[in-house]
Amino acid sequence: MYDMPEEIDVVADGSLRIITLNRPESLNAVNDPLHSGLATLWTRLSEDQDARAAVLTGAGKAFSAGGDFAYLQELSQDAALRAKTIAHGREIVLGMARCRVPVVAAVNGPAVGLGCSLVALSDIVYIAENAYFADPHVQVGLVAADGGPLTWPLQMSLLLAKEYSLTGAKISAQRAYEIGLANHVVADPVAEALAAAKKISELPKQAVESTKRMLNIHLERAVLASLDYANVAEDQSFQTEDFRTIVTRLNAKKN
Repeated sequence: MYDMPEEIDVVADGSLRIITLNRPESLNAVNDPLHSGLATLWTRLSEDQDARAAVLTGAGKAFSAGGDFAYLQELSQDAALRAKTIAHGREIVLGMARCRVPVVAAVNGPAVGLGCSLVALSDIVYIAENAYFADPHVQVGLVAADGGPLTWPLQMSLLLAKEYSLTGAKISAQRAYEIGLANHVVADPVAEALAAAKKISELPKQAVESTKRMLNIHLERAVLASLDYANVAEDQSFQTEDFRTIVTRLNAKKN
């Protein structure tokens, strides 16, 4: 559905759209097709006039483990791929911020890097008891242009946003709930998210969509205030010796 790559599965269930990050063998780590698909997904969801609510989750044991190490190494070496990816990152962020359809995240396992960002840009979040968030961009020498630093200051205190962005530390499900990154910690996040999305889909369409837009105007303004700087800084960080050394070591360890 929506002409997505196989790495993104979109299924219609009446007026609901169930979106699944679909690289379970790699813990839904982000590669180029997955990233490119996410860049167009949210506009296509908005254009689907039959869609009233969506659930976003991951196949298998994880929501998303973040960037695929091989993909990250390609980005350090290929300027054209890097430019495309940074532009797509911008489209993912603004696409989610502007999407008219409410998105309920079902965090079934670790949500790391871009996975963590997708959750932060969703509208309601259900997280499994054993799941966690982390934005470890700095740990690999990268600036998180589409990551936690863009959205977290709206969701938790600035001090906490700085702590988790500057250290890349894991945020447990319970801690995420306590600081405002998740609405509910549950045993079955997919079932709970589907139930919530169904309730939303049955409410008056214009009222739901306009209320979401009113709330997300705050999000979009905050994102636009720093997004241009973040994109330039991220591009620079992909070209540093620190990043190249770290990602080379990670790939060697993986292989």
